[in-house]
Amino acid sequence: MLGIGLWALMLAGSGAVHYYLWIRLVRDTTRPRTTVRRLATCGVVLSALLAPGTRMLTPLFDPSDGGGGRFLAWPGYTLIGVLLYLLLALAVLELPRALLLRRWRRTAGQQAGAAPVRGPATATATATATATATATATAVPEAPTAVGVPAAEPVPATPEGSRPFDRRLFLGRAVGTVAGVTALGTVGHGMSSALGDPMVRRVPVTLSKVNPRLAGLRIAVVSDIHLGPLLGRAHTERIVRMVNGLQADLVTIVGDLADGTASQLGPAARPLRALESRYGNFFVTGNHEYLYDGVEDWLDEMRNVGVRPLVNERVEIRHNGAWLDLAGVEDLAGEEFGRGPDLDRALGGRDLSRPVVLLAHQPVFAEEAARHGVDLQLSGHTHGGQMFPLTAVTSLVNPVNSGLGRVEDTQVYVTNGAGFFGPPVRVGAPAEITLLELRSPLPV
Repeated sequence: MLGIGLWALMLAGSGAVHYYLWIRLVRDTTRPRTTVRRLATCGVVLSALLAPGTRMLTPLFDPSDGGGGRFLAWPGYTLIGVLLYLLLALAVLELPRALLLRRWRRTAGQQAGAAPVRGPATATATATATATATATATAVPEAPTAVGVPAAEPVPATPEGSRPFDRRLFLGRAVGTVAGVTALGTVGHGMSSALGDPMVRRVPVTLSKVNPRLAGLRIAVVSDIHLGPLLGRAHTERIVRMVNGLQADLVTIVGDLADGTASQLGPAARPLRALESRYGNFFVTGNHEYLYDGVEDWLDEMRNVGVRPLVNERVEIRHNGAWLDLAGVEDLAGEEFGRGPDLDRALGGRDLSRPVVLLAHQPVFAEEAARHGVDLQLSGHTHGGQMFPLTAVTSLVNPVNSGLGRVEDTQVYVTNGAGFFGPPVRVGAPAEITLLELRSPLPV
């Protein structure tokens, strides 16, 4: 659960963001003291409360398929996605908007400077002409108008009720329209990507300790399924169907299975019972398993569906007469609860001539894995950034953000994950299920 201090920070941040949005999307696009401005302002205030309120309040509702959490989560998290791309589009448009306003000011200044300036002689002549015209008009009596015909009145310069063209208002509406269309289009595309089938990525991995007999071993990698109010049992069934189609030798689930307790979301996870593999299905915890009470309940739930948790332990996999060590550690978030990863326990006493594959939810753990001689670490956690430009942010804080990389002598594979967290949107980082095939550097 989130603390009061974090709640206050989220509300303050939302207020600052929405004040900027009000300036660009309300003040710059409507006239003062109009009904449209009042209604738009109310909409901005509602959005400013709903965006942080979704993250704060959704955990208080039942996140299961039939629970009430979805009624807040769907509109709230979709709104957050729209807000992100509204801010991005408006930020990109700030420079051309400023340049255009500057050009208009310069043009207006040049036009004002080109107006004729009256000197003393001109002023005297004008005054004389005015006096003469006045005297003439006084001497000549006004011509009578025809009976029943009113005197002509001056024609107004503009139709009644019209306003002069407002360049600033026009620019504000143009900027708002472009930003709105861009945000909605991007979120629409991102939702179709997030809610559709994950892509299947096939990745060969060459390890120095893999001999020709072990070569060809196939490991399915799934992570960050994030069962909750937006993704339920149907999502699990789809993942199982796709994984079974890969005919993997091992299936690994690398954390962040659900956003809720096992009592709430256990039924949504039970299709995992149908997973098929040659040597077994394995699971390690992610940070989200520790956000809710009862990590042990989730470990028991996995055992009940035939998926073995690796809690700082390892198993030996025999393939074609050769051996592989498969190890798994608890997530770093467990350290706050007296748990956490223990590689000494997981790898102690093993045969160093065998290759070891480690399941660890967070890629940052690869530095520790490298010190313990791990050959290959399988991770998730980053979602590949999930939504551009957050992809750049996650790349800065993780040694490997997505795909296959290396930390010292340890290779690290990071999957984008098969679900999503927060907004049901993926842009630039599609959901995926990965099939790794081990290769040997030696000829077969």
